[in-house]
Amino acid sequence: MTFSPDDSAPSSTLSLRAAIERGGFYPSLVHHTVTEALDGREPTHQIVHVDTHFDMEEVHRHITVLALAENVIVVAHLDDHDLEADDAATAGRTDTVARISTEVVPVSRNRSVILSEVHRQPEHFRPDRGLAEVTLNMNWTGGARFETAPVHCGDPDCMADHGDDGTVIPEDIVLRIAATAEGDTAVEEARSFVRALRRACVRHAR
Repeated sequence: MTFSPDDSAPSSTLSLRAAIERGGFYPSLVHHTVTEALDGREPTHQIVHVDTHFDMEEVHRHITVLALAENVIVVAHLDDHDLEADDAATAGRTDTVARISTEVVPVSRNRSVILSEVHRQPEHFRPDRGLAEVTLNMNWTGGARFETAPVHCGDPDCMADHGDDGTVIPEDIVLRIAATAEGDTAVEEARSFVRALRRACVRHAR
């Protein structure tokens, strides 16, 4: 099946390069690597997500890029870390190294696309109002996490062990994008990406 543009799914408001540069985390390296993985395809929608977390006194950042182009999704992830030099000439110097991985996923392999939305003041809902945050969950390899919790019988005085119950949650990638951290534009870009991906999944379903 060949790809044909869908007028009901307009392209992302930002180009892939502009979105990566806005992320600001090794933009030249990230754009070069994602473009190579696209292999000549033109992306129509993307999500660029930069995550920062703190480990003791160190700050760690990661960037994840999802790019939808024709019948594939390119998934790229980059993180960096300090590498202590171990030779005499550079002893005491710390270099930074970056590791970036890419995967090209055929749209037809995608098993599920789950979008969770958080609405502010739902009692005053309006379709044109921005969301507080979105969480995207995608699955294409069958990978999953298993969450367990004790089973309760409903009797507040019961001390018996009723075992555990569990939920299998399929996931290959989970991204949480909050307006307070990344802005309303990033949230809307994520929603646009999901709408386009869902349409592509239907078009390329086997």
